Parts: sequence; structure tokens; C-alpha cells
Amino acid sequence: MTNTNLIQQDRFIKEHERAQITSVSRTQAWKLEKRGLFPKRTRLRGSRSVVWKLSEIMKWVDAQSEAQDYV
Repeated sequence: MTNTNLIQQDRFIKEHERAQITSVSRTQAWKLEKRGLFPKRTRLRGSRSVVWKLSEIMKWVDAQSEAQDYV
């Protein structure tokens, strides 16, 4: 299995990685999420941590890129 295949597998990501991928601040992501414009976070059971599905974040990034293409 190549590194590319490992990256493409769906997994959960935490805040730090989400911020690196999207370049959106924690506060802005929360505001967008509340308006239904950003993937919803999932709270880990028995923890104060939240995560996002990588596939949903990447879909959001792709949609932002496509929207920029039309501007």
C-alpha cells in the first residue's frame, strides 16, 4: 500500500489537522458549521475532544475550490 492510499482512506481528524487543511480558524469553522456551511464535528465518547471525517472536510475544500473557479 502506498502513502497516497493511506492518505485517501477515510479517518477522523482533530482540530489541528482540520485547521491546516482548511485554513479556517476554529471560530470561523464553528460559525460556518452553525449555519450549515461546514462539516459537522463529532464529539468523541467519554472525551472532550471533537473530530471531523476527513472525507467530509476534503469534500468541503473541493467545493470551495470549485466556487473560486466560477468567480
